[in-house]
Amino acid sequence: MADFNTIDDLDLDGKIVLTRVDINVPVENGRVTDATRIEKIVPTVKDIQARGGIPVLLAHFDRPKGQRVDAMSLKQLVPALESALGQPVKFSDEAIGGPAKRAVADLVKGDVLLLENTRFYPGEEANDPTFAASVAALGQIYVNDAFSAAHRAHTSTEGIARLLPSAAGRLMEAELRALDAALGNPDRPVTAIVGGAKVSTKLELLTNLIEKVEHLVIGGGMANTFLVAQGIEVGTSLAERDMADTAREILEKSAGAGCTIHLPVDIVVAREFAANAPSEVLPADQCPADAMILDAGPATVAAISEVFAASRTLIWNGPLGAFEIPPFDAATNAAAQAAAALTRDGKLVSVAGGGDTVAALNKAGVADDFTYISTAGGAFLEWMEGKELPGVVALTKG
Repeated sequence: MADFNTIDDLDLDGKIVLTRVDINVPVENGRVTDATRIEKIVPTVKDIQARGGIPVLLAHFDRPKGQRVDAMSLKQLVPALESALGQPVKFSDEAIGGPAKRAVADLVKGDVLLLENTRFYPGEEANDPTFAASVAALGQIYVNDAFSAAHRAHTSTEGIARLLPSAAGRLMEAELRALDAALGNPDRPVTAIVGGAKVSTKLELLTNLIEKVEHLVIGGGMANTFLVAQGIEVGTSLAERDMADTAREILEKSAGAGCTIHLPVDIVVAREFAANAPSEVLPADQCPADAMILDAGPATVAAISEVFAASRTLIWNGPLGAFEIPPFDAATNAAAQAAAALTRDGKLVSVAGGGDTVAALNKAGVADDFTYISTAGGAFLEWMEGKELPGVVALTKG
């Protein structure tokens, strides 16, 4: 893993610390409805303050596309920030120029300042050097705590890091260490679960993983495409029949790479996609022509659980079935509980990420038992695909 500075490595005392955070939270009628992302930045802000630094927060909200949009102002997040931090938070309605400079000049130790939405400026997403210099001029140190935006080479995630002494915040540090433990330098054997609807959206992911893991469990609608590729009929199930050749190629490559791919051996089928629709468990090759596969069956879960038990590391991205509606959440729930039990017993390092995955693990009641859960979405997926993330590369030493 590339070496990077943390906030322990830099002298922050008396310095203005430009701190990139992800507080892109859901808001309804001007009120934050889920403050999870805001709560996660608290350790970084408090640690900067404890080292004598003065945090000036940089963040985006929604997609204003370089225009000032009042409904996307960060000002509406100030009450939630104050609640999470337990102190007043100052606000500047500009992120550069005279107003921002004056707001920074008024700060003393113990203060926190939030600058306006960086995406109100065209230079943010363009990673414009002039805009980057204008923002960097406000501070002496740069800390990036927004892994979830690290796959984007924007001014606030990458450009400023080139201009100031830079470090990873606590959340970024935890994420990078967890990811390194999962794929960079993992305890082996490594198992990956990849679920979701479409092979086409996770092609790069599958291709990268078969070179990196010993076991690859494929679930959800993706598994149906692999069944089709093996000549198995899947009735009215979601499947990308035009991806069958690609699925066969992945199966062939995995054999050469020493990676075992695990597909469902039994299936749960129904005639309609609805909660508590009448369903039955059948062997994977016996889906009726008028039925759809909505989950993996109990024999598949038992097989997956055995793979977990023989593994040291697990990476999870995507559910095994239509987890949103019962009873088609059973396989995802049972597999998640098996992984959680092994993790609690110290036998498995378990790292999960992606929106549906986090929702599924929360639903299964095991999110707190996993070693690490990433809420990063796109950045987590690009990391699993083996891509370099600009916001991370910019922090590396040397």
